[in-house]
Amino acid sequence: MLNGLDFSWHWSPGALIVIILLCLFYGLGIRQARKNDAQDKPLKNRQVVAFVVAVVAMACVLLTPIDTIARTQSFFAHMVQVVVLTTLCAPLLLFAFPDWFLQPLLLQPIVRRIASMLTNPIVASLIFNATFFIWHAPGVFYFAIVHGTLYHVELLSLLFTALLNWWPLIGPVRELRRMNYPLQMLYAFLDGQPVDIYAFLLVFSGTVIYTHYAVPPQLGITAFGDQAAGGAFLLIPGLVDLVVMSPLFIRWLAQMEEQAKKNDQRLQELAEAQAARLQEEEEEEVQSEVTEAVSTRKMYWCPLRVPGVVAASPPPPPETYSLSEQSCPTSH
Repeated sequence: MLNGLDFSWHWSPGALIVIILLCLFYGLGIRQARKNDAQDKPLKNRQVVAFVVAVVAMACVLLTPIDTIARTQSFFAHMVQVVVLTTLCAPLLLFAFPDWFLQPLLLQPIVRRIASMLTNPIVASLIFNATFFIWHAPGVFYFAIVHGTLYHVELLSLLFTALLNWWPLIGPVRELRRMNYPLQMLYAFLDGQPVDIYAFLLVFSGTVIYTHYAVPPQLGITAFGDQAAGGAFLLIPGLVDLVVMSPLFIRWLAQMEEQAKKNDQRLQELAEAQAARLQEEEEEEVQSEVTEAVSTRKMYWCPLRVPGVVAASPPPPPETYSLSEQSCPTSH
């Protein structure tokens, strides 16, 4: 023990199996998908790095003494697990999976309908927040930490519902991301409000909600201090939401600027087309006036007389003629 903390390793076959299956699903799935047409299915190095970081982070919070401390001695350690899984691992996993990886699954009509329903922003937010608050009801939470396997079911369910919760913002399949940038910013702001309110209650309530933790006296903090520290750490996702909103706002501005340029170009094209049409109408009007004048009067096209120039036997070019109402004078 160090400062009274229990650093014993807790054996969790369920969490280990989930991590191994996730690695096999990612590795074998990508290998099989890219076997025939690797050029059409690119995999970026940063996507692989994101997957490795996510898996290592999952292993650290689920398979190390952090898990033992989180279940028995420190609510703050539990919140570290929750924040790492929902705010770090979930978005990294979504980023790690390319869109073509999931397309074969979405070709199935039933799978696509279910995925479309679950990734709906309202549904995804409700599922995640409901899962979070059900597991953190004091009675349910106490029952979970007493039974280690159920405790890991809690953490893994928070991870998987966090994947749904992040999908409307960074989901790899764009067809399932229906919101424009303003709605994405609104979603990022409103989605985290229930958890933020809960975090503030942990910090400022003055009451120990989770009384079963045996905080080591060597740490020099009270049970409420441990709970308040956990609540303060739970505010980190709210800060992440603000960070996420910043690039969304910049993209929204860029999109509006691009749309404004397109509108200006369209207006310019319309103005040019209208000017060309007016010019054509004026030319047609002049032509019609000339035609009318020719048809109502007896007019002659006479060659222009140029002093000192004898008319040639071939007919002169049209520009050497003038329109006259009198008959053309005969040359002598």
